[in-house]
Amino acid sequence: MQSKPNKNTNKLLAENRKARYNYFIESKIECGLVLIGSEVKILRTGSVNISESYASVEENELWLINSYFPSYSSAHHFGHDERRKRKLLVKKKELSKLWQNIGRDGMTLVPLKLYFNESGLAKLLLGIAKGKKLTDKRETEKKRDWNRQKSRLLRDRG
Repeated sequence: MQSKPNKNTNKLLAENRKARYNYFIESKIECGLVLIGSEVKILRTGSVNISESYASVEENELWLINSYFPSYSSAHHFGHDERRKRKLLVKKKELSKLWQNIGRDGMTLVPLKLYFNESGLAKLLLGIAKGKKLTDKRETEKKRDWNRQKSRLLRDRG
């Protein structure tokens, strides 16, 4: 008997679109999340916000701070705090590598995407990033505009 395919294969739940505009992303790392039942139910609805959140290493553990998981209406008093710290799961070797990268000047951990993988587990894609200055943001915007103009010109000529 053939098993049913999982509906949630690599289903994108939340994306931090501001991250690429505000930061230079140097490398990425995938990590798991420690969630309670009502948070998983909210994840499946897709109403999670990670645009204002960041990750931090405290006491040899990695934490996701300031992410917004709205309360689940059917959970009643078994619900969760909407902006609580959530533990991120990474291997010790990866954690030490992250710790070294954060120690460098101006580096931070920014959540990029929140999704379900093929196994149906919630995963968070973290970026090791450095903040952009205003001139860098303007330069990125100019490049984007120029690429749009080029594509319009090529489309109109062809």
